[in-house]
Amino acid sequence: MDNLDYADAVLFGQRWEGKAFVGADFTEADMRGMETVNCTFTDCTFDRTDLGDSKHRASAFRSCKFDRAVLNGATFDSCTLLGSMFVECSMRPIHLTETDLTLVGWTGARVPKIDLTGARLREANLEGANLKDATLRDADLTGARLREANLTGADLRGARLDANSLVAATLTGARVDLDTAVAFAAAHGLRVG
Repeated sequence: MDNLDYADAVLFGQRWEGKAFVGADFTEADMRGMETVNCTFTDCTFDRTDLGDSKHRASAFRSCKFDRAVLNGATFDSCTLLGSMFVECSMRPIHLTETDLTLVGWTGARVPKIDLTGARLREANLEGANLKDATLRDADLTGARLREANLTGADLRGARLDANSLVAATLTGARVDLDTAVAFAAAHGLRVG
């Protein structure tokens, strides 16, 4: 396990492979252009950290806190962000491929047009998030909290959603499959058939 104090560290462009961190502090660190491969970050703090244009492959960020972090242009490929909290972060654009977002906290996140095809967002907190025109095809949103989430124009075909989510989120112009349309009608008190 590596050093726990990386506050204000300049780690620009570094490549880390197979490192493990528990409770490490990366507050205000410069991690732009950094690459992590098969690294594990557990209960780490990324407050005001600049992760712009960083690349992460097969890395795990478990129960980490990102407060006002910069993630513009960051790429997460085959990663997990299980239980991590993102507060007032800059995430446009952020690229997520086969990344587990189970229990992630994206309250109020602004990520319109994001591609979350097939994403695992089980029990994620997306309250007040702006996911306008997002692609959520085949995404698993089971148990996700979507109160006041903006899913206007989102592609939800094949997505798994709870009835409560269909009532709580704004879905104007969203594209859905027949099963979701029937569930939406039932969630709004309509009798189908």
